[in-house]
Parts: sequence; structure tokens; C-alpha cells
Amino acid sequence: MDTKRVFIKAKQVLLKQKAVLAILAMLILMLFFNTQFYSVYNWMNVFRSATVQGIIAMGVTMTVLCAACDLSVGGIMCLSGVITVLMINSGMPIAVACLCALLAGAAVGLVNGFLVVHQRTEPFIITLGMGTLLKGICQQLTDAHPIACTNMEFMKISNTKIFGHIPILVLYMAIILVIFFCVLRFTTYGRNCYAIGGNYDVAKYSGINTVMIKWSTFVISGVMAALAGILLSSRMNSASSVYGDNTGMLVNCGVVIGGTSFAGGIGGVVQSFIGVFVLQLMSNCMDCLGIGAYVQQLLQGIIIVLILGFDCFGRLRKREHV
Repeated sequence: MDTKRVFIKAKQVLLKQKAVLAILAMLILMLFFNTQFYSVYNWMNVFRSATVQGIIAMGVTMTVLCAACDLSVGGIMCLSGVITVLMINSGMPIAVACLCALLAGAAVGLVNGFLVVHQRTEPFIITLGMGTLLKGICQQLTDAHPIACTNMEFMKISNTKIFGHIPILVLYMAIILVIFFCVLRFTTYGRNCYAIGGNYDVAKYSGINTVMIKWSTFVISGVMAALAGILLSSRMNSASSVYGDNTGMLVNCGVVIGGTSFAGGIGGVVQSFIGVFVLQLMSNCMDCLGIGAYVQQLLQGIIIVLILGFDCFGRLRKREHV
């Protein structure tokens, strides 16, 4: 009887977490092909690649839980990397350069929050425009050319390995994931984020400072995107205006794939990371199978459209039930 109950519970969890089903499907599919997919090197590369977008997803999740979104994260990631490398190359200490980049991300988040929350504008349009603006600034700062970092110590931030095999980026991601999970699960701030996304007016009349809390989620998102930009530039030992072109859309879609709905009030950081990991794993599978870049982009586009379509349908159903 207990075994049957456990089986039923596991089935319900899998059906609810469709992203986990997608991961299992890809793992089974790759068993039928003779590739390097199951090699240790490939899996370390998958996790290392997923960590950068996963860190961004932690901040984006906060905004999505409050029924918003942040498409400017790609531009923030790019800008923070450029700022860090330019300041280091000018002789600035690495710690100071990284701090300035994080402050720049927070400043962009502050502006996004002011326009979206205080001025009540559409977050999709505002953050998309902000991301485009930041990419333009990066192109001006770099003259649209990659900039190599002259201080080799900067590379060690992201390219160190633990126990000789595990990339330190995975450790960074794990620490940030635990912090955000605890904040959302065990603090009043986290519960207020869920309340705001569930019903903004009810949360407001319940005494929650809805404006400041929702505003702060954009600042957090900006800081996390800036941190990801620093880590990515350290990993590549360079900054470029082409970094993060599709990051904003992919991360937001990854968050939704994991089960954090744009309707707000549903989901969490663990689900968001799983969703981002699904997209990264899918890209890796297609690379292993030798699928061309153009076809990959086509498939990613189809998936993004389907995700947004299903999420909009879910929001409509939610309104109908209310």
C-alpha cells in the first residue's frame, strides 16, 4: 500500500513538473545515438553553461513571481562584463571593478522598477527597450569589438575547478540557489512576493508595501544579471557587445518552463533553474546530434512561442476561475 502511494505521489509530481519529464525524455532519447553526450566532460560543460543563465534566472524569478518580467537582463549582463574588463584594464583592482559592475546592474534595475512599478508601464516593453539601449551602449564602449582582459587573475574567478573536475561556477550557482530558496520559503519578504503576484490589490490592502517590494525585485534581478556578466566575462577572459543577445528571452522562457508563471504568485527558484537547464540540455543535445545552428534557432523559437502561448492560456483560465 505504501509503495502504491509513493508511486502515485511520484506520478503526480512528474505530471506537475513537466520540465522534469522533458529532461527524462531527452536523457532516454540520447541513449539511442552514438555521441559523447554521456561523457563527464560534456556534463560538466552543460552544468557550467547552465550556471550563468541559472544565476540570472534567480533574479528574474523574483520579478515573475510579482507578475512582471525582466527582458533587460541580457543587456545588463553584457554591460557589467564590459564595465568590469574596461576598469580592470585601466588599472582598477578586480574587486572594485566587480563592485562597480554590480552597482551598475542595481542602477538599471532601479530605473526598470521606477518605470514599471511607480509609473505603471508595461514591463515587457520597458525592459525590452532597456535591454536594447544597454546593448547599444556596450557597442559604443567596445566599438563593437571583443575586449580581452589584461589581468590573468580575473580568469581564475570562473575557471577554477573544485576537486579537479567540478567547475567553481557550479558552486556559485548552488550557493545562490540556496540563498534565494531560503528567502522565498522562510522570510516575510518572500511570502509577500507570492502575495503580490497572487493578487496585487489584496496584498496592497493587507498592508504589504507592494510598490517597494515589487520595485526591489527589479533591483535584485539587475544585480544577479550583473553578477552573471562578471562571471561570463571571467570565464571567457573578455567582454563583448554580442554577449547576451538572446539571454533575456531564453531565461524568462526557461523560468516559465520550470513552472513559474507570468501570471505571478506561482513557482520558485528551483523550478526556474530546472526550466533553464531544460533549454541548455536541449541545446547540448542538438549540438551532440550535429544539428545546425539555424535549425536550433528555429526549434528554440517554436518552443518559446508555444511556452508563451500556453502561459497566456493558463492566465486566461485563472481569470475565468476567479
